[in-house]
This record gives sequence, C-alpha cells and structure tokens, in this order.
Amino acid sequence: MQTKTLSKLVASALILVCLGACQHTKDSVSESPPESLSANSASPTGLPALPSRIHVNQLGFLPKDTKQAVVVGGQTTSFRVYNWPDRQQVMVGKMSEKRLWPLSGEEVATIDFSQVTQTGEYFIELADGTRSATFSIGQLALAKVHDAALKAYYFNRASVALGAEHAGPWARAMGHPDTEVMIHASAASELRPTGSMISAPKGWYDAGDYGKYVVNSGISTYTLLLAYRHMPQFYQTRSLAIPESSDTVPDILNEISWNLAWLEAMQDPNDGGVYHKLTTLNFAPAVMPSEAQAQRYVMQKSTAAALNFAAVMALASDVYADFAEHFPGHSQRYKQAALQAWQWAKTHPQQIYQQPADVKTGAYGDKNLNDEFAFAAAQLFVLTGEGRFLQEFDDLAPTLSVPSWNNTAGLAYYALLEAPLTALGKQHQQKLEQQWSNMTAEIVEQYSASAYHVPMLVSDFVWGSNAVAMNKAMLLLIANRHVKQAQIREAAVALLDYVLGRNPTGYAYVTGFGDKSPMHIHHRPSQADQVLEPVPGWLAGGAQNGWQDKCAYPSSTPAGSYLDDFCSYSTNEIAINWNAPLVYVLAALQTQ
Repeated sequence: MQTKTLSKLVASALILVCLGACQHTKDSVSESPPESLSANSASPTGLPALPSRIHVNQLGFLPKDTKQAVVVGGQTTSFRVYNWPDRQQVMVGKMSEKRLWPLSGEEVATIDFSQVTQTGEYFIELADGTRSATFSIGQLALAKVHDAALKAYYFNRASVALGAEHAGPWARAMGHPDTEVMIHASAASELRPTGSMISAPKGWYDAGDYGKYVVNSGISTYTLLLAYRHMPQFYQTRSLAIPESSDTVPDILNEISWNLAWLEAMQDPNDGGVYHKLTTLNFAPAVMPSEAQAQRYVMQKSTAAALNFAAVMALASDVYADFAEHFPGHSQRYKQAALQAWQWAKTHPQQIYQQPADVKTGAYGDKNLNDEFAFAAAQLFVLTGEGRFLQEFDDLAPTLSVPSWNNTAGLAYYALLEAPLTALGKQHQQKLEQQWSNMTAEIVEQYSASAYHVPMLVSDFVWGSNAVAMNKAMLLLIANRHVKQAQIREAAVALLDYVLGRNPTGYAYVTGFGDKSPMHIHHRPSQADQVLEPVPGWLAGGAQNGWQDKCAYPSSTPAGSYLDDFCSYSTNEIAINWNAPLVYVLAALQTQ
C-alpha cells in the first residue's frame, strides 16, 4: 500500500506540472480553431500540421499491436516511416489497393507498418511529400490518455468545488449542492408529496448539461466497475491526482464512489423505487455550475432506472466488499438497495418514464425493458447465486449485442462471464459461448470488409457514434480475455485508432490529445470557464449526419459529418457513458 501511495504522489506532481503549463484564457467565445491548430500552422514537432491525406492514430501504439494508417486519394503507392526528431528512415513499404468507403465517400488505401516496434516517436511520409501527424510507439503510449479519460469524471463532479491543486486551470467554484431537491409532481407519493424536499448531492454531471440521469449513470458506472473488476492490478498503480489520491483505495473506485453516493440518494427508502433523473425544468445556459441556480427536481420513478440501479449496486456490492475498512457497511448496503430496487421493478414492470409537460431536459426514455430486466437479473445472480435470477434471464432470452444506455442486454452477458461454471452449468456456458463467438465473428468480418479497416456500419453513426465504436471494442476485448484470437484484438485496436485520428475528419476525438483534437466541445464548463483549452480527457460524440442541432456541417456523409463547435451538440457533446468504454478499452489493451 505504501508503494501505491508513493507512486500516486509522484504522479500527482507530474500531472500538476502539466496542468499548470496548459493555462490560457479566452478573450471571447470563438467558434473557429485557434491559430496554433489551423491548417496553415506547424505542428508541435515542426512538421506540417493537419489536415493531411494520411489519417493515423495521433497518440500511439503498443509495440506488439497492428499499426495501420489510411491514405485518402492521390496517385502515390509507396510510403516511408521515419523516427522523430532524427528523421531516420525505419521502414519503406507499399500501400494497399485503393477502395471506396461509402460511409465517407472516399477512395482510400491502407498502410500497414506493424513491423515498426521500437519505442520512439515516428511519422509517415508518402512519395509525394505528404506527411502524417507524429505518433508514439511504446508500452506507455496509451497511459496518459487513459488517465485523462478517467479523470474527466472528477472534472464533472457535482456538489463540490474543484481546487487548483487537483484541477489546475479548470478549477471552479462549487455548483449544485443538491441538498434541497424538490419532489416534482410526477414523482410525488404519500410520504413524499409534491414540493417536499430531499437531499441528493454528489454524482457526475451527465454530459454537456448539468443534469444527473440514473439510466445513463447506470451504464457508465457499471462499465467503470467492470474495468476495475477485470484489471485490478493495473488500477492499483494509477494516480489521477484527485483529492482522494493519498489513500490506499484505487482512484477509480474513489471516483466511482462519488457517483454511487448520489445513486443511493435517488432511491426512495419508503418503497425501493428509483427516481429517473435529477434536473432543472429547462437546460441551463452556457454558464459555470455555480451560476446555474434554478430549482432542481427529481422526476418520476421508472422501471428502467430501478433495474439499472439494481445491476450497478449488485456489482458495487461485490467490488467494494474488498474495501470494507475504507467503506464500512457499503457492500451490504449496496446489496440491500439492489434487491429492493429489483422488487420494486417486479411490482412495477412497465413504469415507463413519461416526460412531464413542464420539463425540457433529456428524457432518456425507453419503452423496451426486457434488456434491463436481463441485465439486473444476471448481475443479481452473480452476486447472490440464487437460481431465480438465472431463470429470469433465461425467460427473457436476450441476444448478445453491443451495449448502449437503452440496450443493456450485452451487459447481462458481461455479468454472466464472471459466474462460476458450477453455478451456471455446462449447458448455459455453451449457449453463452456460442453467442460470444457469433458476435465477435460478426465484428471481425466488418473489420475485414471495411476499406478503412474499421468495423463501423452506417447504423453505428448515431448520436454518440464514438461510444458505439468504443463499446464494440470493449465487447471484443472482454471476449479476448477468455478466447484470445489475434483478429479480435486487431479489430479492437482499429476501433481505438478510429477515435484517435484514423477517421475521415482527421480529428483525434479526445480533448487535449493529438495534433488535431476538439477545442469547442458542447460542455458548459469548457465553454464558460475562460480557459482556452477544453477540459481534457473527454471523448467527443463523433460524426453522424442526423443534424439534430441544425448546425452547418462540412460533410453530409455519416463518417464525415462532424463539427468542432459548441453549437453541435449532436456531434461534439461529451457524455459520461461515452468516456466509460474508452477508459475500459485503453486499460484492457495495456493489460491483455
């Protein structure tokens, strides 16, 4: 434990140095990229800055992994890889034949430079002189972006001030204490009538707004808990430089506990039901949390919220049992809360959330609840070993699919992978294995068929398409824990490469990383804080051509329709459920 604490303190100091060096201020709100990132400027290495015809993961690669880039158009067929800053040639090769990728309307060739494995900094150059962004190869190539993606949750904490010692230039005053939250008419009961007050502090702001939503918080928290459960040794050594970093609990669990405290408060102790969300009646303007002072409410209890809550608390009960000294009584409390929420859901199986007429914040509505029942049942079976929960899962017979906030069937499969074979039985085990085999084969086939070598379909380019990519990668890497196949990992790496720069927009979609990353995310603190750079570590939603926000987009193609502008909440918003699978994928690639 002493080793962990020392490593945390050293890492904290390093992070603070970085944070302090990043401080700039905005004179006014700008909707265009700053000059330092414009097409005509130089990159930090002195090489020509993006945009470039070469799309590559701008952060880096682990030495053993497949390394690919995509070249758009042009007549050249050869490429060279050079190290930086020595500019020594380390590889020469030929591109693939060009193919059309319909999702971007581009003719592209691929470059494979997997044979380059030596630790260092590199760039790619074509025969016509076109150069790529620089990138790293090394065992720690993904470590910084992982830590930033996880620390993003700290930056979105509600009910607390963020001090400069932990938040650097993104320090801010406390907002939303949430100790006097009003019961909305839709949530009223005999013991908690309309207008009465409850206390529900802490938790994470959900996305670019200041709401807190149980169903989306559910999949986010569950995914982070799985990251710890699957990779505990990795998280023993990670420091986020958060207020709890000096204790002996892994920082990921300290951060999750902040949100679990809020989730607990969203359960009505009188009946076990769970309120669907905690928000104001309308979205706040683009102001800091401390300036958004409208009355906050909890809205209607819903079956979806209760079941998400039950599954999360069941897993939390299991995970935090190992930290009873630091979290006394929490494990048993979480278990009891999970069982009470399950019982409420069973007696209210179709309590669909209906947005009240006077409420304009996100609805997170979901009319199909079979997947939520399967999710909660599977995790409660793993926690309790009671056959009735496995029977519930069997009765619903869900199909394994890529998870999302409104389709949690895949999370049920993640849960059952942790169940001992003696509890599941051989027949169940074989059935589950077949589902996993079918799903991974399908994604690997998408990878092989894609001109971009990325397993993304037109149906994946929805609001939060980058989260679809990361959830696909997470599914593959969970499968890879049990059945190691080179192509499964390859496809997962390709999906990460996609969000880190190997995509038609040329953006590395994580704030603060890469030669070209989002500067104007739809995130109220980043817009209002007078700091030039956005809060680091957030995954932007990504390209999709739904155009729900009516902004003007540079492309109408699914994979090219992205705009780095606060206006674009449909492509440039951030969200806690988008960062969670990114965190998992970055950790899994470094540990598998």
